[in-house]
Amino acid sequence: MIENAQLISLSRQMALQRQMDVVANNMANVNTTGFKSEQMLFEQYDMPVARDRDFQGSDQPLAYVQDWATVHDLSGGDIIQTGNPLDVALNGDGFFSVQTSGGERYTKSGAFQISNTGQLVDLNGNPVLGQGGPFQFGPAEKDVAIAADGTVSTSAGIKGRLKLVEFAQPQALNREGDNLFSGGTPTPSTKTQAMQGSLEKSNVSGITQMAEMIRVTRSYESIAQLMSRQDEMRSAAIQRLGSVNA
Repeated sequence: MIENAQLISLSRQMALQRQMDVVANNMANVNTTGFKSEQMLFEQYDMPVARDRDFQGSDQPLAYVQDWATVHDLSGGDIIQTGNPLDVALNGDGFFSVQTSGGERYTKSGAFQISNTGQLVDLNGNPVLGQGGPFQFGPAEKDVAIAADGTVSTSAGIKGRLKLVEFAQPQALNREGDNLFSGGTPTPSTKTQAMQGSLEKSNVSGITQMAEMIRVTRSYESIAQLMSRQDEMRSAAIQRLGSVNA
């Protein structure tokens, strides 16, 4: 019984450790443009069979803690005006599309810049995709303008339209590094509007995540103390059994 209690407590500790990793990642990105926070979902895992059936009564069901999934919180962050013509915020459920070495990826971060080769890129140097491919600017072009429908133009005329996509099942997206998502089934976004000269901030609430970090830490410490008392009970039981046998 003590062993079962320890295993159940250990399963909860492991789940709390993974939850702390998620909370810590949220906290680390509280100021990351367009970052979307994550939450852990847990479920009860019932042990289908018990190891020991020597007890007279029916075995007690054993329920463990299992982390079931990680959920993306895709709610919008605050939109701030920057005045930078290459900053673009998205008002809606759409994502920007960028080209990476691993293929096409999606992001909410619209902090763009023009590379030394004249391409429109994100902060990691990935080309921002238009409906016809990456955007290429000449050295003499100026006055970059981005319309609400994503149309990009300069002094040389229209350069194309941003490739904005959305997902019927956004929870199917896989989070990658550098504030990127992959997977899912993208479709052209028809309701999302581009807002030039603005950026969407992270939707992470620092106060909420700090409170969650404290709660997780206290739960972990409480279980550690419980497991310590269980060890003491087992040691005391072994000593008593040894005294009886002697």
